[in-house]
Amino acid sequence: MMREGDACVALLRSKLHGLIERNHTLEEENKQLRHQVSRLKGQVSSLEGQDTERKIMWKKPENSATSNNYFKEKQFVHNNDDVKEAMDLNSSACYSRQQFSRTPSVKSRAPRVPNPPPSPTCIQPIIKAKKEGSMGPPPPPPPPLPSRLLKSTKGVQRVPEVVELYRLLVRREGKSDAKSGSVGIPVATNSRDMIGEIENRSAYVIAIKSDVENQGEFISFLAREVQNAAYKEIADVEEFVKWLDGELSYLIDERAVLKHFPNWPEKKADAMREAAFTYRDLKNLEAEASSFHDDRRVATPMALKRMQALQDKIEQGIHNTEKIRDSASGRYKDLMIPWDWMLDSGIISQLKAASLKLAKEYMNRIMNALKSDPFVNDEELLLQGVRFAFRIHQVILPQS
Repeated sequence: MMREGDACVALLRSKLHGLIERNHTLEEENKQLRHQVSRLKGQVSSLEGQDTERKIMWKKPENSATSNNYFKEKQFVHNNDDVKEAMDLNSSACYSRQQFSRTPSVKSRAPRVPNPPPSPTCIQPIIKAKKEGSMGPPPPPPPPLPSRLLKSTKGVQRVPEVVELYRLLVRREGKSDAKSGSVGIPVATNSRDMIGEIENRSAYVIAIKSDVENQGEFISFLAREVQNAAYKEIADVEEFVKWLDGELSYLIDERAVLKHFPNWPEKKADAMREAAFTYRDLKNLEAEASSFHDDRRVATPMALKRMQALQDKIEQGIHNTEKIRDSASGRYKDLMIPWDWMLDSGIISQLKAASLKLAKEYMNRIMNALKSDPFVNDEELLLQGVRFAFRIHQVILPQS
């Protein structure tokens, strides 16, 4: 009995020494992390100070200009007589037109010279003949701007004079309605006319109109490239979409400009983007899972959770691809977009291989935890490993 007690005491002492050393190591790492946090806090505070100074410098000229404009408007209101309200309203509408005539006009940009599209690794020869024979008459001129486009005033620079004039007109409209019902009708009409003029002179709308008028040849060139694109490799489609997005970024608003060109192949362009982005996401996921390496410094429960989260993403990617494969493959065939990468022999097989590698890392981590830590619950860890292995088995093997 004495020998067994001495052996237990010796074992407990060795474990205690091991825990003390581990605690010391964790304290050193904690101290290093605190130094890094304090250093980063100092950098953040210095950057915030610089940002505050920059904002103050920008606000000074804006505040001075706004106060001067408000003072001028106040003088303009007090100098008018209450007896001549109808004349004052007409003069204020004319004054708003003068203010807009002094606003800087948007300069029309020169027509864009497109860069050549990326050269594919392999392209179907039949499509080349189609591309050469598809050069038809020039596209029809763009239709006039729809009225609903004039209502979009996003990205317009604020004009304090217009805001003050509009508030003045609204206040006087209420006073005129209280005094007599006949004066309120021209006031509302003048207000609507002025608001329509404000929206019609929007820098955003003018810039879109300029792109529609000046970039017709550039957009027609891109439309022909999209319509005649026929690749066999999805990687070529990914490069083409990257090139297309770079060219379309030259426009002020891609959607607002392209909807004025009826020859733009919107359906095919959106399908190519969908295929390229789906493939890119799956490829990035496969690369993340294939390059995963278990860090022994991380605690076992946290490491197992990370591997489970990565496996969740893999299963979700496989499920989504199989879900849209039947419907998307038909559309891609009609639009001459490669679709065989969505089959089980394509990117899905690579994801399953990465999932199998992840299962090996998971089981190795459990075995090392069982050997190194005598206090761990053996049955719980083993059951967790068996469940994860069965989960991978169900994903990799085809369902019967």
